[in-house]
Formats: sequence, structure tokens, C-alpha cells
Amino acid sequence: MRNKKVLFLTQAAVIAAIYVVLTIFISAFNLASGAIQVRISEALTILPFFTPAAIPGLAIGCLLSNLLTGAAVYDVVFGSLATLLGAVGTYLLRKHKFLCTLPPVIANMVIIPFVLRYGYGLAMEVGGHDVAIPFYMLTVGAGEVICCCILGSILLNALAKMRNVIFKNE
Repeated sequence: MRNKKVLFLTQAAVIAAIYVVLTIFISAFNLASGAIQVRISEALTILPFFTPAAIPGLAIGCLLSNLLTGAAVYDVVFGSLATLLGAVGTYLLRKHKFLCTLPPVIANMVIIPFVLRYGYGLAMEVGGHDVAIPFYMLTVGAGEVICCCILGSILLNALAKMRNVIFKNE
């Protein structure tokens, strides 16, 4: 019993650490935040397909990443919540290999545009109408599709071959 708890904590910690490292790396190219974001660490949101330890690992990794990259408080809270919801959704859809990449995309498409608009004050008007939310839904959604659906699927298929070695449950 104790070994399973240690394994769970270790997996969660390693996933959180990898998420932070990848986010800080991609931040050097200004791609981890903003209206157009391709946060490659979001590819890790497929990991709940393999282990439930990925759920807290991803949430903590996102929280730490947002704190370390100087995100606004709304982004720290709601960005981490979006990643948590996406990870839970991935876990719940783990029996559906293709569908499990979609919850992080949807969670971020719904939550992050509001963070960008109201947390950072990024407005966009067209013809006197505020179109920021729909525009950011498109841009955030595109980045999430790249990271979660494309990179995440590649990662999922690569890890599936080593599933019993990497995510061994005692």
C-alpha cells in the first residue's frame, strides 16, 4: 500500500516538474501566454490516460509555471483550473484514445479567453463591438489543438508502447 502512494506522489512530482521546465523553455520564445499561445507543456495533458497521478501533477505544474512566469493572479487561478479540468476530462475519457485529447482544448478555449479579456484587459473591437472573447477562443483553441491534439497524440502513441514500464502500477 505504501509503495503505491510513493509511486503516485513521485509520478505527480515528475509530471509537475516536466510541465514547469517545458513552460519556462517555451516562455523564452513568448509562446506560453498571451493571445496566441502554444504552450508545449499542454501536450502532457494526455498523461491522465496512463495514470491518475498526472491530474495533480499537471495542476501543480501549471500553477507553478504561472507563478514563475509572472502571470496575473486570475491566470494563476483560472489557468490552473483549466488545466485541472482538462486533465480530469482526459482521465474520464481514457478509454477513448482520440477523444481524450479534447477536454484540455475545450477547458482552455472556454476559460482562458475570459482571463485574457478581463484579467489582462486585452480588448479587441470590430465595428464598435467587443470581439475579444470569440477571437481569443479561436487563438487559444488553435494553440491547444496544436499542443494537445497533435503533440499530445504523438506523445500518447509514443508512451503507449512503454506504458507498462513507465507507468507500472505495483
